[in-house]
Amino acid sequence: MLARLGGWSFRHPRKIVALWVAVIVVVFGAVAAIGPAFDASFEVPASEGRRGIDALDEHFGGFGSGTSGSIVFRTDAGIDDPAVRTAMEALFAAVDEFEGVIVSSPYERPASSFQVSEDRRVAFAAVSLAVDLDFTETALIGADIAELLPDVPGLQIEIGGQVLAEFAPPESELIGLALAVVVLIVSFGSVVAMGLPIAVAVTGVGVGAALIILISNVIAMPDFATTIGALIGIGVGIDYALLIVTRYREGLAAGRSPEQSTVTAMDTAGRSVVFAGLAVIISLLGMLIMQLSFITGMAVGAAVTVAVTMFASVTLLPALLGFTRESIEVTRWRGLIAAGLVAIAMLGVGLGIPLLLFVAIPLAVVVLIVSMVRVTRWRGPLVLVGVGLGIPRMLVRLPLAVLFFLDDFVGTPLRRLVPRRPQVPLDQTLAYRWSRLVQAHPWIGLIAGTTLLLVMAVPVLSLRMGFSDESNYGEETTTRQAYELLVEGFGPGFNGPLVLTAEVGQPSDAAALGPLLAALAATPGVASVGDPLPSNLADPGSSAAYLIQVVPTTAPQDEATTALVERLREDVVPLAVAGTTLEVNITGTVAVNIDFSSYLADRMPVFFAAVLALSFLLLMAVFRSVLVPIKAVIMNLLSIGAAYGAVVAVFQWGWFGSVLGIEGAPIEPFIPMMMFAIVFGLSMDYE
Repeated sequence: MLARLGGWSFRHPRKIVALWVAVIVVVFGAVAAIGPAFDASFEVPASEGRRGIDALDEHFGGFGSGTSGSIVFRTDAGIDDPAVRTAMEALFAAVDEFEGVIVSSPYERPASSFQVSEDRRVAFAAVSLAVDLDFTETALIGADIAELLPDVPGLQIEIGGQVLAEFAPPESELIGLALAVVVLIVSFGSVVAMGLPIAVAVTGVGVGAALIILISNVIAMPDFATTIGALIGIGVGIDYALLIVTRYREGLAAGRSPEQSTVTAMDTAGRSVVFAGLAVIISLLGMLIMQLSFITGMAVGAAVTVAVTMFASVTLLPALLGFTRESIEVTRWRGLIAAGLVAIAMLGVGLGIPLLLFVAIPLAVVVLIVSMVRVTRWRGPLVLVGVGLGIPRMLVRLPLAVLFFLDDFVGTPLRRLVPRRPQVPLDQTLAYRWSRLVQAHPWIGLIAGTTLLLVMAVPVLSLRMGFSDESNYGEETTTRQAYELLVEGFGPGFNGPLVLTAEVGQPSDAAALGPLLAALAATPGVASVGDPLPSNLADPGSSAAYLIQVVPTTAPQDEATTALVERLREDVVPLAVAGTTLEVNITGTVAVNIDFSSYLADRMPVFFAAVLALSFLLLMAVFRSVLVPIKAVIMNLLSIGAAYGAVVAVFQWGWFGSVLGIEGAPIEPFIPMMMFAIVFGLSMDYE
């Protein structure tokens, strides 16, 4: 079927291209008419932290249940200095007017008891944000706060909290495309052969991104799903097209006609592309097992992009081959130079260096114009036009001489063909020699390869999933400086306080709060315990719940903080409230992050098993074999284990941190899951 589809597409390239253009117009037209409905809100799974959030919503009007940040300030004059107080209170009042924002000022009681340092030089205002605000919206709020900061001599003001930090997905896909252009030109030695995989990948990613926007109106999907889909789509799109184009060029080299080469490439490499794409889609959709809406959205978005890119590879690519035919082997210097300049421009955009864009693109245009416009053909008409306009003949000939010079010494070399690399016999290629060497000594290759992968996988035994904190931001950022100010004024644990909700079953249970507070304060790892805040401030005795803040002695991402939360939940709190009907839940950002990490960790083995089983069945259907799928699964598990080990060594242990500009931190809990889906799917491609 693929052979017939490829042959028909090759013979009718205009119809296929027109069909894809129609698809692009319809899809992007629908996007313009409907628009996106992204939802980047953080979903908290069922857990003790979730129950605590529900209690905050029920009894405290949602106070503390949403995300939160802070406005931290420091002054040697003391926070009670009239100029400082006037400026800060005006700022807090202005921020409190923002929709979905509640500001708790350190100048208000009872908040001032724990929002001001002992020396009264450092203080902060808590900024509580509505739970339905996503990361993009909270980042915009942070930017709006930054514009309101007053300029008072001797007063340092910083905006704390990850939710208020700048949130801008990197232009990684442009960096990937730029590097792909260079790699493909070096590999193929042909600009046309390079351009086909890039064109297919960009088309697939473009249509996939538009479909993601439309699907966001149906299912919950974070706005960075398009970025993730683009990165994966570019990878598989180039991968699939590269495989087909390589087989097509092999057919031409073997003496087949362009159509025969296309049919053969689709019947072999095209078949591999379809099954490889299905393997990637299966691995991505396996994330639906996690049953979290934003993960489901990411999985569906990436799977849709891969599916579109796979379809483009088996329809659009043969049509493009129908246009290029033998010219796929022809490369002129102008195309090579222009392609290199475009790669530099994309790299500049991806790295945030716009100067490269504004220099490289005009140069590429100049190269193409100078090489394509042959001025010498227009010598006579140009002279006649100039004379007809009354311009002296000498003044006409002078600029023409310059143009002729450029045409002869610049344009002509740019139009010349790039010498083709000599065709190396198959048995003299590095890949051929390496494969024969390994096959001649299979046990050495097996033992050496397995040993290397197992050694690289050793760090995964120390994998600790969790969320990084503000200390991992760059030292120049306001987020990091706010974190450091809070550490200076209150200690490292103050950046991640625990929130306890105590719901009262009967009035007498309120008396049990005393032993609970004493037990919390006596627990190793607890720096301070705040006074209980009743849900009914007017009549505390009739309160149905109390809110207690517990500050650890260690930082939010510290392993000791996780151990403290587990100890409080399993031992301290149950013993302190035994014999009462008090229902105590530990929540807050730190506790919720711990619950989220545990939730994903518990479901990850099921996810792994499901993807492995489905991929095994797919490969068994493809190869009509049991041994080949087993070998593939084992090899891929080894490679994924090595990839995990590298991630732990670099991002958790901090190896090469000074070179890469990172600090060691727990591995974000969704990273192993995403890595498994992507790496396993791609490694199945190569099988």
